Amino acid sequence: MTLATPKFKRILLKISGEALMGADAYGINRQTIAEIVEEIKGVVDMGVQVGVVIGGGNIFRGVAASASGMDRAQADYMGMLATVMNGLALHDAMRAAGMVSRVQSALNIEQVVEPYIRGKAIRYLEQGRTVIFTAGTGNPFFTTDTAAALRGAEIGAEIVLKATKVDGIYTADPKKDPSATRYDRISFNDAIAQNLGVMDATAFALCRDQKLPINVFSIFKQGALKRVVLGENEGTLVYC
Repeated sequence: MTLATPKFKRILLKISGEALMGADAYGINRQTIAEIVEEIKGVVDMGVQVGVVIGGGNIFRGVAASASGMDRAQADYMGMLATVMNGLALHDAMRAAGMVSRVQSALNIEQVVEPYIRGKAIRYLEQGRTVIFTAGTGNPFFTTDTAAALRGAEIGAEIVLKATKVDGIYTADPKKDPSATRYDRISFNDAIAQNLGVMDATAFALCRDQKLPINVFSIFKQGALKRVVLGENEGTLVYC
């Protein structure tokens, strides 16, 4: 039996905090996080090096708190700490699944997680360990989408995979417009011109400038991550 060969050797996977909630209203759903980890383990077992950027929206959303009167920078720091909590939960779920992972934080919390050091992260990846990047970029006013683009460029990832609740980018919101169709591929320039909102503008511009493609897919579709890594038609590819 011939094993399929992955198209990518090193990827950066962006997972939103909301994805960890499953059907719950907030927090972390243990079954959901176990299923996500199983998907990641499937590609790691194929020899793919995986870096993960995790969001924190399931615990705390800085923008919403800011809108209700909290200082935006302060709220964003709280959001960064929420991503550390999610990163620790993901790390523990990976340990339970027999994976070896490391958590790095852009904020200095050495009693809990390692500080982000680029060279160390790359070394871990080369050793087959999954690296979970937390605390965003370590700066307020930047989203975890931007952190994903930044870390992806820094570690030399070949593609950024954005795991969402929908199976790609559509011509319109499929929940509001049943006639909306999914793009298989779309260029950065066309996505910008059509204001499709793949990522926030800073993250999008960074990926485009670094010629780092993005694939948007559903993390809840079984086997989707593996199909993306194998180069199959899964989700939507945003290319340079």
